[in-house]
Amino acid sequence: MMATTPMLVSDDTAEAIDPRVAAFESSVEATLLVDPYADQIIDANPAACALLGYDRALLRQTRASTLHAGELPALTVFTQAVLHKGAYWTTALTPRHATGQNLRLEYAGCVLPHDGRTLVQLTLTDLDARRRRNVDAAAEDHMRSGISTWQRVERVFQDIERENQLILRAAGEGIYGVNAEGKTTFVNPAAERMLGWTAEELVGKEIHPIVHHTHHDGRHYHNHDCPIYAAFRDGAVHQVDGEVFWRKDGSPAWVEYTSTPIRDRGVVVGAVVVFRDVSQRREADEKLHAALTEVDRLRERLELENAYLQEEIRIETNPRGIIGQSEAIQKTLRQVKLVAPTTAAVMITGESGTGKELIARAIHEDSTRSDRPLIRVNCAAIPRELFESEFFGHVRGAFTGATRDRIGRFELADGGTLFLDEVGEIPLELQGKLLRVLQEGNFERVGQERTRAVDVRVIAATNRDLKQEVQRGRFREDLYFRLNVFPIETVPLRERREDIPLLAQHFLTREGKALKSNLRLSEGDARRLTRYDWPGNVRELQNVIERAAILSQNGRLRIDLPDTSGTPAPAGTARQKADARPAVMTSAEMRDHERANILAALEACAGKVFGPGGAAEMLDIKPTTLASRIKALGIAPRPRAFG
Repeated sequence: MMATTPMLVSDDTAEAIDPRVAAFESSVEATLLVDPYADQIIDANPAACALLGYDRALLRQTRASTLHAGELPALTVFTQAVLHKGAYWTTALTPRHATGQNLRLEYAGCVLPHDGRTLVQLTLTDLDARRRRNVDAAAEDHMRSGISTWQRVERVFQDIERENQLILRAAGEGIYGVNAEGKTTFVNPAAERMLGWTAEELVGKEIHPIVHHTHHDGRHYHNHDCPIYAAFRDGAVHQVDGEVFWRKDGSPAWVEYTSTPIRDRGVVVGAVVVFRDVSQRREADEKLHAALTEVDRLRERLELENAYLQEEIRIETNPRGIIGQSEAIQKTLRQVKLVAPTTAAVMITGESGTGKELIARAIHEDSTRSDRPLIRVNCAAIPRELFESEFFGHVRGAFTGATRDRIGRFELADGGTLFLDEVGEIPLELQGKLLRVLQEGNFERVGQERTRAVDVRVIAATNRDLKQEVQRGRFREDLYFRLNVFPIETVPLRERREDIPLLAQHFLTREGKALKSNLRLSEGDARRLTRYDWPGNVRELQNVIERAAILSQNGRLRIDLPDTSGTPAPAGTARQKADARPAVMTSAEMRDHERANILAALEACAGKVFGPGGAAEMLDIKPTTLASRIKALGIAPRPRAFG
């Protein structure tokens, strides 16, 4: 044991003349000076620094609990014993060396009053070094003491209970101790209240067959497989939640508990279990979960009943977006990129089948509203008397057949985008109400006076000439100017013929997947498709390719196109009129078409030229011939395209 003479750190002058300081510094025994109430190491002599592997200045800044990571219960028990008795010793603490290794030490502590404070002086002895010096020292000491193992273990738990009576009685958590055989050594009052068992009924008995025998679902524990016994096996602290302790009346108590092993001379002799009853918290969590589940169920039900929203969910969009390499398509893409980030209204004009809805979706998906829905309204498909209800919704009883409240398209699109397809079909008498919503951002449901505010971006599309409709009095001029903030005109397919092979191959690939067949577009097929004028534009091309895929045999397409010989071309540009003449191409035109066809094949084959699925096989020509044509036409091959 240590001497009780105070050995306190002082300045250099005092150390030179104070024999107590000199003895502290020169002692071969590792000694620490600790303030137990501040949890602070006041000083450490050179022997302690060498034993622990830390610099002295660092130790002076270290908390005692930090040096004993994970051993706070055992450290507390030992410190309380020293303070109560004036001197105490233990081998249950294993401080961590600077290298990270746990040391096996014997602690001898004594109380050291100084300047109105109560300090604790600790002497540390390396048990491994002692064992190396004398292997039988521990056995001889045990024989001299005359204390058997079970008596020593009993003394450890008696000391814990005696030295911590105040803590055990005041603690709100349940606390009990068990020895290595699972026998209860002490039970605090909080544990008695929570479990309904008295300490007299539990002490000396195996507590876990009484209060922790089965899981909450009725499954039994077998062979001491609960985490409390695991602390005996691995000597580690175990923290557990989601378990139940069984009260005396047979009811379960949901608990969280920590099982901390207790060591005596390096041997785990039992554990102290600290638990809290979390039944009320768990019940509240379950009620909250049930409420959230009910909210989800109601939301799902409302979504299922909402025909508009379900229609939008079912709409299939083209995953590849807008397809084409022509200047017309590139111009459209540039316009989309410019207008998408804004909130400006967009008017998309052009012939039917030119992809106006696809452009509207591209604008929406590139906008800041992409996380909200794009709601589509086909104005040509709505009966005249139902326009107002479709746009603004109605309440139950607003008119005959209104059996329930119904939400309108503007309300569905709140925060998102409303796509008005065939906007020229909106009745003149409703155009004023539509203009009001666009200008003021509010509306009323049919049959209801309550005004609702909405934030909707509008994209309109039409194949009519709305300027002429305005002149004829069929379309409001103020509404036209409100919708036509940023016009985008779609180009008919006959004016971007270089895109026809790319589109055809895209549709063919999609149909091939659906029919589980490997279909390819030949050079001849591409020429035929390119010469045709496509009055139905992309929609007609898609239908032709779908029909050809269905009629295909042995991997050969059967493209069925109308005979346009002798049929005048639609009125339009000079280029359109020229296309109506017999299909005679110049050498330059033939070269351009061959280049476009090869590019389409390379695009469809991801740049692959040789081998199965390559462009040569698709074009039905030899790979070497295709390679020569690629070189002659100045087509830059993709990386590894010829490998």
